[in-house]
Amino acid sequence: MKVYRSDSKRGGSGPIKVGVAEYVVTEAETRLTTTGLGSCLGIALSEPTSGVAGLAHAMLPSTAESDDNEAKFVDTAINRMLTEMEDAGANMETVEAKIAGGSNMLELSGIGSEVGTRNVEAAEASLADERIPIVGEDTGGDYGRSLEFDTRTAVLVVKSAHRGVKRI
Repeated sequence: MKVYRSDSKRGGSGPIKVGVAEYVVTEAETRLTTTGLGSCLGIALSEPTSGVAGLAHAMLPSTAESDDNEAKFVDTAINRMLTEMEDAGANMETVEAKIAGGSNMLELSGIGSEVGTRNVEAAEASLADERIPIVGEDTGGDYGRSLEFDTRTAVLVVKSAHRGVKRI
């Protein structure tokens, strides 16, 4: 997990890279980027009034009690980002979400098939529980994606070698 405040040295200098099983919450006007989304899910959250936004790169649908990396799992990544956003001054009633990734590219031994689909379903359920609307998405398929999230405009740019560029 990484948290950048507007008064931090990195605030506004962007872009800020979000690694696998990480999330970033920031008050700064910057770009949050992540690459290599296959079955993993990118979750972009923004709240326009405060300017607080975040991006997660989650690997699996739900947490295992033995793993304390909350950013690794869709459900706990969403929960932690919302908590950090509220602590930074975001109005939880106006937070919006965009999601991308969740491909079903391969079957992973020990994890099972269609982990991408399960990641999307976990995000939909977690966000619905928090009453956070999903206002844009680019999910599924059998190809990878990279993301760039502009925290100022809340535009999520989804890039794929085979599908081009999509703005949501």
